[in-house]
Parts: sequence; C-alpha cells; structure tokens
Amino acid sequence: MMISLTDSAIHHLRLLLAEKQAPSKAGLRVRVEKGGCAGWQYQMKVDTPQEGDAVIERDGVTLLVDPESQIFLNNSSIDYYDSLSDSGFRVINPNAARNCGCGTSFEPKAA
Repeated sequence: MMISLTDSAIHHLRLLLAEKQAPSKAGLRVRVEKGGCAGWQYQMKVDTPQEGDAVIERDGVTLLVDPESQIFLNNSSIDYYDSLSDSGFRVINPNAARNCGCGTSFEPKAA
C-alpha cells in the first residue's frame, strides 16, 4: 500500500489532532465507500488503528486506511488545500477515471 502526504497535509493534520486532543496513536482515517455523485466517495475522520489497517506514518502523523479502501487509494496522495471558497483534505487519486466537481467523490478506472 503506497499513499503519500504532502507537507501541507502533514501540517494541517498535526493541527487537527492537537485541536481534537486525539490520543497519541490516532491519525486521519481515509475511507472509500459507495455514494456521492460519481459512484464512490471519500470519508475522513480522526480515528485510531484497527486490525487490518494500512498505517502510514510520516513526520509524526499517521494515515489509516482500511483493507477495503486500500485498492482504491493505492498510489494516491493526500493534500490540504485552502481557497477562498473552501478548505480541507483532498485525495489526489490516480485510480480515478473521473472526479466530481466537489472533489469528494470519484469513479474508479476499470479493472
């Protein structure tokens, strides 16, 4: 399982974990589930590792991905964006054939 975090994502994840007073083993869980306008959507929350998770650690922060989501997220990158209209974590996913306009859902490439 290969997934990366940008420097901006690492910085904002540190801030989020401190703000939530998260336990030391907590990290950002990225999950893929059916839904959204393109068929599949990303869900993110602060969580602790569960059995079977891919646990990616970089510069003192942790990213958690459940086994079912790993195939959709392999070789992806997590970034944090901040614009006039919105801000938040964003998945840059090479496994997506197309993304919806809001950036939270996608259609996977054919296997």
